Amino acid sequence: MSSPVLWYATRATGIVALVLLTLTMVLGIMTANRVGARWWPRFAQQDLHRRVSMVTMVFSAVHVLTSVVDSYVHVGWAAVVVPFASSYKPAWVALGTIGTDLMLAIGVTSLLRHRMNARLWRAVHWLAYVSWPVALAHAFGMGTDFRLRWVIDLAVACIVAVLAAATWRVAKAAADRRRVLAYAAVRERARGVRVKQLSN
Repeated sequence: MSSPVLWYATRATGIVALVLLTLTMVLGIMTANRVGARWWPRFAQQDLHRRVSMVTMVFSAVHVLTSVVDSYVHVGWAAVVVPFASSYKPAWVALGTIGTDLMLAIGVTSLLRHRMNARLWRAVHWLAYVSWPVALAHAFGMGTDFRLRWVIDLAVACIVAVLAAATWRVAKAAADRRRVLAYAAVRERARGVRVKQLSN
């Protein structure tokens, strides 16, 4: 089965999925850094992160489904979960497959979070940092729309957003560490003063 509707649906859902995955990454980084405000408490942020992740999975699923159903190019059902199973652009399709597999692993473990060891869940969730660049590479390699200026600009905006969020997270973690060390140094100094006073 092949039709322009499937072709456009594949392209549109792929672009939307990439934008949503970017938003999921940024929200995840902010949630991991325990960012909150009076007007946007952390529980609301976590809930938004969860909901955007679910919508991302839906658009990704429609993107994959329309890609496989459209017979204009042969991707094949096996390529949905098995990398390099497609005869059409095997390397680029494989990146999409790997990104899908990673997102599935993250999604399933998130649903089972309360039944899993926290350390194991956290380790699997770190795969999100791999799924985004893999999905981005898949989009650049496969997407014919990446010849269009607005799509390139959109992709650049996604890259800037994730890099800015990641840079901010690293900087905040370093600042928090310096704050903890400074507090520990002050406490140690105060303890030394008290010991000296008692000895006198």
